Amino acid sequence: MSFAELKLFKEIAQTRNITRAAQHCGISQSAASQHLHEVEDRLGLPLLDRSGRPVALTPAGKLYADFCRDVLRRHEQFLMTLEQLKSDVEGTVRVASIYSVGISEMSHVRAEFAERFPNAHLQVEYMRPDRIYEAVLAGEADLGLGSYPTPGRGLAVIPWREEEMAVAAPPSHPLARKALLTPAELEGQDFVGFDEDLPIRREQDRFLRECGIQVNLAMHFDNIQMIKEAVALGSGISILPARTMQAEIEQGRLAAIPLDAPGLVRPIGILYRRRKKLSRAVQSFLDLLEEQPSPREPVLSTPGA
Repeated sequence: MSFAELKLFKEIAQTRNITRAAQHCGISQSAASQHLHEVEDRLGLPLLDRSGRPVALTPAGKLYADFCRDVLRRHEQFLMTLEQLKSDVEGTVRVASIYSVGISEMSHVRAEFAERFPNAHLQVEYMRPDRIYEAVLAGEADLGLGSYPTPGRGLAVIPWREEEMAVAAPPSHPLARKALLTPAELEGQDFVGFDEDLPIRREQDRFLRECGIQVNLAMHFDNIQMIKEAVALGSGISILPARTMQAEIEQGRLAAIPLDAPGLVRPIGILYRRRKKLSRAVQSFLDLLEEQPSPREPVLSTPGA
């Protein structure tokens, strides 16, 4: 049953007139009568005594009318309390995020947070992964968004999502015409990697080592944006989270080729300091993040495919 159905019978009980109740609810008299018969069939008892005018409630009808009034009143109280909670959420939420997640995710999350909690403010600062740990531990940030998150040192991690990795190549590269790459096809390729101290670089190195592949490290950077630019300019190929390349794929500046390596993903987690009581605003933002559906991976495409 829906709230609209409950409201209809409450109106019938108050007016003792099906036609008038239907008008109050904005439906036809025939639709109201049909609904009433369906409810009576479902409950197995008549709700109205139709022998006189106006119609009268049967004992079952009185019980059902009380139920309708109670549910509708509780629903109204719930909505009022919920609105009060929204208005009570205020203050600043400080988030430290890696560049790729912050730039791609925070615009729509910020808009939704502002709509839900107009008295709260979201402040996002983009940092290297190691600085995110330091910022959260030092109390400079309430939450951190990082890849390959590691709990410990007073920090806890909430797993958020996993991002599929793919080979990034300029559209003119021979590999860009492939529908699927095996690790062996990366052998000897010029490669644009991450700085050695970053977790994603260690994951890249581990993958290549376990596959017995050697690449020619042409250059390295500390963020995905710079690596994408270097690849687009023809400096080499790379292995990156597929969804971070979507804009460049649509612009025709990059090709993202699926890699035949199940389980090669970039995990993203939410970091927070253990034993620190989160403010209502921070908890509300954390709840919002956890509500976000796992984004669908982009359709990997190659020029001419």
